Amino acid sequence: MLERYEGGEQAVLVHVTFVAESAREDLEELKLLVSSAGVNAATVVTGSRSTPDSRLFVGSGKAEEIASAVKATNADVVIFNHALSPSQERNLERVCECRVIDRTDLILDIFAQRARTHEGKLQVELAQLRHKSTRLVHGRDYLQSQKGGVGMRGPGEMQLETDRRLIRERIKKITERLNKVEKQREQGRRSRKRADIPTLALVGYTNAGKSTLFNFLTESDVYAADQLFATLDPTLRKLDLGDIGPVVFADTVGFIRHLPHDLVAAFKATLTETRDADLLLHVIDAADERLAENQYEVDQVLEEIGAAEVPQLLVFNKIDVLAEVEPRIDYDDEGVARAVWMSAETGAGADLLQQALYQRLMPKMVEKAIYLPPAEGKLRSEFYNLQCVQAETVQDNGDMLISVRLPTIEWHKLIKEYGEKLNEYSHKVG
Repeated sequence: MLERYEGGEQAVLVHVTFVAESAREDLEELKLLVSSAGVNAATVVTGSRSTPDSRLFVGSGKAEEIASAVKATNADVVIFNHALSPSQERNLERVCECRVIDRTDLILDIFAQRARTHEGKLQVELAQLRHKSTRLVHGRDYLQSQKGGVGMRGPGEMQLETDRRLIRERIKKITERLNKVEKQREQGRRSRKRADIPTLALVGYTNAGKSTLFNFLTESDVYAADQLFATLDPTLRKLDLGDIGPVVFADTVGFIRHLPHDLVAAFKATLTETRDADLLLHVIDAADERLAENQYEVDQVLEEIGAAEVPQLLVFNKIDVLAEVEPRIDYDDEGVARAVWMSAETGAGADLLQQALYQRLMPKMVEKAIYLPPAEGKLRSEFYNLQCVQAETVQDNGDMLISVRLPTIEWHKLIKEYGEKLNEYSHKVG
């Protein structure tokens, strides 16, 4: 439906430095994105401006320089490290005589390559359709013509209108399917909340090592690679953390600065896992010199999706790449674990991460001193089956004093089975 120039593997990259910090992009990140898309960067054209030109984004002289670079390198596509308007894309394509795409197009293309599940493919297609719907006018030279010929005469509709109608219908169908998926996810979240199972979501800048950490913690084989957006499809795994009990880990899509709004909207169901999590493991590439900027960008996206208030535990990953950096835990002024320095690749510091998780999830544990009469042997056996008995002594009157420590969920199950008499037997420790 979208007839555009056939894209190739040779590309001219265009990066413009702006005075305003909010408009700036990172050239090295563009190169990583292009590499992740499987495209070869033939050359890079750079420049600087105070504001984008309304017609060509760059000046007319710079546009001619880009066109010359296209001819000199025999490039098939020009990739801008910025967001272009439909008219700017159209005008640049006329000057360069080849396809021109912007940063959003590039990210969408990578997402389309990475999506593996049916849901992921639907989300990417929805984002692409929403983005392309505003750019239909310059996709063909004949879009303004009406259908004609035998049996086709009359008012009719323009080809452009037909394409837009087909896109609207496809968007509607995809949205309906994704709404069903969202309802299924919501049912799963409600079930976990009823069972009082904590959800830990791994978030972070793309290529921070979330999937490697996820695989290490859950002994899974989720696809992980040293490239941007290696993971698109959300993955959930249940894991028993000993004293804490069962938890659910969620591996999520990586964030990036100026994440396209169409993607945020399309991945609403996926990002809800992040918003409803009990704790966010914010994974940060400790070896990246831009780690402070990346951390800020992730926090901005979290705020955009309504997850800014979810508690965070910072995980500074890839310390194996750094010299003289040992695994450690950083604590805040109240003595609560704030950050863990570790390597998911080598496993260094994994014990410290588990220690920090214990501390952050401790409120989910119950500690009780239970006074049981001799007739309650069955209840005593239940505690031992749960492996939660810390100590046991026999009183002079024959009663048993048992110190237990168990997950809140297991305590509520016992209350449900044995009723209020369990509360009568128990006393809170401390």
